[in-house]
Amino acid sequence: MDSALAGLYRDFDRHHLLPLWTQREDLMPHAPRPAAVPHLWRWSELYPLAERAGALVPVGRGGERRAVAIANPGLPGLPYATSTLWAAVQYLGPKEVAPDHRHSQNAFRFVLEGEGVWTVVNGDPVAMRRGDLLLTPGWAWHGHHNTLDAPMAWLDGLDIPLASQLDATFFEFGPDEVTDRSTPRHSRGERLWGHPGLVPVAAPADGPEAAPSSPLAAYRWEHTDAALRAQLELEAEGHDGTLEHGHAAVRFTHPGTGGDALPTLRTEMHRLRAGVTTTARRETGSSVWQVFDGSGTISLDGRVRQVSRGDLFAVPPWCTVAIAAHDTLDLFRFSDAPVFERLGFARSETVEMTEAEATDVVEAFDAAEAIEATGTSGTADAVGGAR
Repeated sequence: MDSALAGLYRDFDRHHLLPLWTQREDLMPHAPRPAAVPHLWRWSELYPLAERAGALVPVGRGGERRAVAIANPGLPGLPYATSTLWAAVQYLGPKEVAPDHRHSQNAFRFVLEGEGVWTVVNGDPVAMRRGDLLLTPGWAWHGHHNTLDAPMAWLDGLDIPLASQLDATFFEFGPDEVTDRSTPRHSRGERLWGHPGLVPVAAPADGPEAAPSSPLAAYRWEHTDAALRAQLELEAEGHDGTLEHGHAAVRFTHPGTGGDALPTLRTEMHRLRAGVTTTARRETGSSVWQVFDGSGTISLDGRVRQVSRGDLFAVPPWCTVAIAAHDTLDLFRFSDAPVFERLGFARSETVEMTEAEATDVVEAFDAAEAIEATGTSGTADAVGGAR
């Protein structure tokens, strides 16, 4: 480098400037190069750690929630599942109360197992039961209380990393106790909005006065299960309705607008028939999946793992994902798709798996069948060089 050019770069540094010609490949790569990596967390390891935290860490002011966040290895030091999504296992002990607060981030709770906790959202008590999706829109007051002598754990999902990157974070403490200790089977929001195809005329369902988040605080498992079952039944009868062969899927939506239930998070439930493998796909956004029931095999950028009930896995942008069901496999999924769609950055494509990748999936599937047939224990974590 000649002295004149070196001097120019020194002056750039002195004035806090950077030339595009030295940065273009990092700023505008040919395809997404996320720092987050595909990763799997096993429920068999997560839940015992949450239990230990329950015995050692109190719930109260300061920390506010006994929530253990999954931390992507590609984002060291950050409690983020991906660069835009936050996911955690929250554990509430017998008779415990998580005090009221509110924050600008949108949140939900998905219940893998258990019951007995009510989340109180803007003064409306909402029962939490297995398979239910519960919403906490941004800036809604919320606290939780456990009415039983047994603990309960669930999945929390929030847009914390996105809000942090946008410097759009606000937080406010509320009362130390939840504002309503009643335990109704159905919340007021469900009683008003939870009727198929019907919206209250008295409440604005769309237009500028409509809330961006769904006014329906709970999406019950019995309705989700029935919708998934109906799709597969219709397919068996020769009718359309499934996402692809043997793959039923539903999206949780705002009953007034038909849009996503939360403005920054897409929430879905998927069901695969036994023996079905999904088409391999990749997309610009990221997602987190949790196995609700059943077992199967996942391929993330060619790395193959077996999964079973409760397991969580993160899919960063442009990561190719395919899922094979060993038995009937139910999976909950949330993603940042609404943000990418509104910004015009959404892009997805199907991907042809290589012969080696397809072989890895088949071998992992066969290994799972062999384990079940012989009654031996073990996992196929090492199949296909998975990490």
